[in-house]
Amino acid sequence: MKKLIPEGSILIPESAELKYQGEIFSVYTWPQTLFDGSIKPFEMLKRRDTVAIICIIDDKIIIIDDEQPHRGMKKTLPGGQIDYSDESTLFAAQRETKEETGLIFKNWKLVKVRQPYTKIEWFVYVYIAWEQNGSENPDPGPGEKITMNLLSFKDFKNTIDFKKSQLTENYDLFITANNVNDLINLKEFSGIEVDR
Repeated sequence: MKKLIPEGSILIPESAELKYQGEIFSVYTWPQTLFDGSIKPFEMLKRRDTVAIICIIDDKIIIIDDEQPHRGMKKTLPGGQIDYSDESTLFAAQRETKEETGLIFKNWKLVKVRQPYTKIEWFVYVYIAWEQNGSENPDPGPGEKITMNLLSFKDFKNTIDFKKSQLTENYDLFITANNVNDLINLKEFSGIEVDR
């Protein structure tokens, strides 16, 4: 899949050898030449990329209470893993939004891509979606219990404890915004295109 990544991202070399394939993580290793000329084994993990979506309905933002068996309930944005069958990161964002909220949006903008850990080839794509133009029944799957909440921008910003939720990584998008229009008008992300 072709996708955009930030400049300076750390990728697993094409010559790396797959040592372990798990359900979520894969372990790759390769010989790394050090500055003194010696060679040491080096390794990185890889996992499927994920999407997070800031869904805007009028002047409100969707936040979900997402409960999973292994970790309890967390307040988060709609989102999840990019499936191997997804044709693009945008397609994955639209699919995850529909699965978790049942909502369909007309407008989409990629505003952020980050690599949370340099030892893991894993990217998180943050989209903004606005102008709802359809809905259907949500279908989050058997591993999630999801409750959708609509909060005004002010309530979202004032009542969500970014330090105690999975929203921390996107706090920078909200810190300078004063309303949903400021979010919609965020600059579109531009990075380096790779095919991985």
